[in-house]
Amino acid sequence: MTPRPVTRRTAIASAVAVSFAAGAAPRSAFGTPLATPAGPRGWVESTIARMTLEEKVGQLFVQNVYGKDATTPDDRNLPLYGVASPAEVVQKYHLGGIIYFAWTDNVANPTQIAGLSNGLQQAALSQPSKVKVPLQVAVDQEQGVVTRIGPPATQFPGSMALGAGRSTEDARTAARITGEELRAMGINVDFAPVADVNVNPLNPVIGTRSFSSRPDLAASMVAAQVQGYQDDGNVAASAKHFPGHGDTATDSHVAFPVITHTREQWEQIDRPPFQAAIDKGIDMIMTAHLSFPALDDSGNPATLSKPILTGLLREELGYEGVIVTDALNMQGVRDLYGDAEVAVRALEAGVDQLLMTPAMDEAYAAVLGAVRSGRISEKAINDKLRRVLALKVRRGIVADPTVDVSAVPQLVGPAENLAIADAVSNRTTTLVVNDDKVLPLAASGKNVLVTGYGVTTTQTLAAGLTEAGATTTTNVTGTSPTDAQIAAAVAAAQGKDAIVVTTMKAWDTAVTDKRAGQQKLVKALQDTGIPVIVVATRDPYDIAYLPGTRTYLATYSYSPVAIEAVARVIAGTVSPTAKLPVDIPAEGDPSTILYPFGHGLTY
Repeated sequence: MTPRPVTRRTAIASAVAVSFAAGAAPRSAFGTPLATPAGPRGWVESTIARMTLEEKVGQLFVQNVYGKDATTPDDRNLPLYGVASPAEVVQKYHLGGIIYFAWTDNVANPTQIAGLSNGLQQAALSQPSKVKVPLQVAVDQEQGVVTRIGPPATQFPGSMALGAGRSTEDARTAARITGEELRAMGINVDFAPVADVNVNPLNPVIGTRSFSSRPDLAASMVAAQVQGYQDDGNVAASAKHFPGHGDTATDSHVAFPVITHTREQWEQIDRPPFQAAIDKGIDMIMTAHLSFPALDDSGNPATLSKPILTGLLREELGYEGVIVTDALNMQGVRDLYGDAEVAVRALEAGVDQLLMTPAMDEAYAAVLGAVRSGRISEKAINDKLRRVLALKVRRGIVADPTVDVSAVPQLVGPAENLAIADAVSNRTTTLVVNDDKVLPLAASGKNVLVTGYGVTTTQTLAAGLTEAGATTTTNVTGTSPTDAQIAAAVAAAQGKDAIVVTTMKAWDTAVTDKRAGQQKLVKALQDTGIPVIVVATRDPYDIAYLPGTRTYLATYSYSPVAIEAVARVIAGTVSPTAKLPVDIPAEGDPSTILYPFGHGLTY
């Protein structure tokens, strides 16, 4: 790795770090949490000493705001916060952080993102106060199916794809490039990697966001990505969702999952990736909105569980970094208590920061009231604040809160990074079945129909095959094809030399039309007698619901970089090398494994 140049700002960051009391020395430049500072000379302690209670409590909230820049009013902020511009939201509550989304109009392009980040930091640092505390600026850039910032930022195919590739070096590289580009845009926190072990093929919310169904593989990938984000990219990472969200068929965004693992199963399955993250000095760990009776039989979600967050995560696992909730607007945490009470209970349980409360005025007032009444001690608030502020110092946010907007086009999505992403993606496609030896397809001169899920997906795949010499036709049927759409696809297939059909969660038992329609589409295409190549563009489990499939590839992601890679594999310019990172069980029978972990063909 190229040594970082020593600038005035990095020198300041080093000086601030040195001002921390001697004790636990860091294992790397940016990784392991340092000991909290002792005495008034430390920036963290001196800052806490000069903060009002309102400022302290504000640092414990990370909120979403609407708008492309910091100072332009956006009326969508009014019902949430009573003020219109993102800058006013930051100043009203003395926020600790902001999180970006596409649906809040925060991520139009890298230059705009950098400008927004700088504007928000200016708002945080310019308000009347005895202290100047910059913001955490966060995003969920897991890559793959959870990617908030698209091209021209460099894209990678996601966690399960990296698990299929088996390369911890690739996992670290993907995190490094992602982190460096985020930091160039003024984003200093990435809520990644996912540390959940996806042992339930019917998991609707984790799936390919997980590296694997095997704890050891997931743990090694998580460790590599923590190093990539933090040590190499200097972006705070956040392992999620503690104590483990991999064995549920319920989506915590809309309901309240229950994990039935025993304590022993938790130790064997769920713990290893989180322990690996802690061992690598992870800055943040995100909680899960689910019940885990073997760890806490109160019925409370883990987000509100003192036995899980304080007893298990802090005391048993020895975690010293920041604990952040998953989004508090999710139904899985809102079923038992009102939004204001949820905020107080989460802090009582051991949480340090509250993410996306849907009732900011009420939650902010409730936390202030809890401290003033003695329900939560100010010492407890100060302890949480120490962890938050120490993260901001350690990650260089205090010394260097803003970015050079003019440099963004050169730093985000350069040709070198895009080439690396292509090379990594080439190593993540798994050839599961090739019974008729259709692959590799000699594309030159062939007429190929590309049909199935996704306008962009089918177009990208067709473009890749065209580049290889094929003549292609696209026909989009979506995720729940109707009889008319299936008939149109069959008609479009006539006279073709091969058919490539893309599927997307064809296993989804919660959506009958999706499962049935994709099954019917694949069978109808197979009945034409033309060779059919099935490409699962998300979960590898689709093949169990597509009987008769004789050629099948898994990409684990519909990101264009993954689809371009599968086109190269189909055309034979790249040989598939990836292995399944999960078992694929038979439909309705998890005890029967159709294709085991580690299976994968090549040519």
